[in-house]
Amino acid sequence: MTKQTEHPTMEKDTVVLYPGMGFGHLVPMVELAKLFIGDGFSVTILIIDNSENTGSELSRISSANPSIYFHILPPVPIPSDAPLIDIMLTAPPLQNANLLSYLVTLSSLRAIILDFFCIDVLDVANELHIPSYIFYSSSAYVLSICLYFPFFHSTTTASLKDMEEVPLQFPVSSPFVAFDMPEPMLDRDKPIYKKFIDTFKKLQNAGGILVNTFEWFESKEVRVIKNGLCVPDGSTPPIYCIGPLTTKGSCKEGQGRHDCLTWLDKQPRQSVLFLCFGSMGTFSFEQLKEMAVGLENSGHRFLWVVRDPKYMFEEPNLDQFLPKGFLDRTKDRGLVVKSWAPQWEVLQHDAIGGFVTHCGWNSILEAVTAGVPMICWPLYAEQRLIRRYLVEELKVALSIEGYNKGLVNADEMETKLRWLMESNDGKELRNWMAVDPVVKDKAMEALKEGGPSWQAFKVLVSSLKESGTKEKVEVM
Repeated sequence: MTKQTEHPTMEKDTVVLYPGMGFGHLVPMVELAKLFIGDGFSVTILIIDNSENTGSELSRISSANPSIYFHILPPVPIPSDAPLIDIMLTAPPLQNANLLSYLVTLSSLRAIILDFFCIDVLDVANELHIPSYIFYSSSAYVLSICLYFPFFHSTTTASLKDMEEVPLQFPVSSPFVAFDMPEPMLDRDKPIYKKFIDTFKKLQNAGGILVNTFEWFESKEVRVIKNGLCVPDGSTPPIYCIGPLTTKGSCKEGQGRHDCLTWLDKQPRQSVLFLCFGSMGTFSFEQLKEMAVGLENSGHRFLWVVRDPKYMFEEPNLDQFLPKGFLDRTKDRGLVVKSWAPQWEVLQHDAIGGFVTHCGWNSILEAVTAGVPMICWPLYAEQRLIRRYLVEELKVALSIEGYNKGLVNADEMETKLRWLMESNDGKELRNWMAVDPVVKDKAMEALKEGGPSWQAFKVLVSSLKESGTKEKVEVM
């Protein structure tokens, strides 16, 4: 068990951050904590006790960020056989009593900032008269859909699963179809659907929503949200675009520089395709073999992070599911890494020319800030929506075909890799992202002093400090 740090007893403006379960939700919260610390706040991050967050990753993060206080909430009974998405929504409310007990011990508490999946904590915050905000770690595009969905739900009696490829009429710049929605939203008769509707409605009750994006990147969606078009029958909270918040440096503690970075040092500029699918991304044996054949036939250099198809957190035996002889035949131009690679450092490397990604928003922001074009291969959650937005609206990516059919074949894999690395259009996209990096430059400017995201965060901070000088928040 990771040893938690305790919040100091000294008088200091304090902000509590409450991430959802899973490493992908914790990482951007840590970056948000650094912003608050830079403005003189003391920050506590609450951790729901689960095997991933209380293990080696939390130990590494807490060691690397000694100025952040991590408080691990006591374990509560969570059904081990429930789907992950159900657990992520139902576990935080079970912690409300523990959360209440902890919050009353803090002095000068200015605000609590909640992950989208912890939205039921708004009830606790309101009971204690604590200003409460939502930190939305995905895109403004997806947020606009979430805000509008309760109204859409009230206008129809059909389930999305019966609409298939029917375009949905939402106030967004890039139209989408029912299939693009997260799986829990497809059947309105299921309890998880009803839970999401309730969660979306509660977004309106927050004191504000902090979005991990920068306004230039998603200007149309941000404008739609701020103009109230996503909540036609209610009110929209203030929106603060404070991103892109990405982790800087992720080499595991005590291991030094990863071997894959040394390998990249020897490769030509923009010559390597990086394939990585997040902390939860796994594929079937059949799909891994198709990917390997496509990579080999493409003739291009690659760095591929592979997880075991059955045992996600165990080191894979590559010989069991890659084509016979694949590693030997591609050893001069390819490197397969088992389970994990330092993604941020890899994407920042000059040798990377493209990124095959699952469309997790953390990964998208890391690619954008590195100036790397993407090939989209969504796997779960809101990733199909993000794929559509990146390809059709932002035009910083292309899409792999077949992911929605259950299998991407080797020919499709080869075709898309060659398009990005060999075609004139692919070269133009790579140049736009890396050589003449308009998107990258805008991303970097957003958080610099005076930039739009910097300014948005300062507005939030001023509001918190002003409320503290008028009337100290008291919890009792």
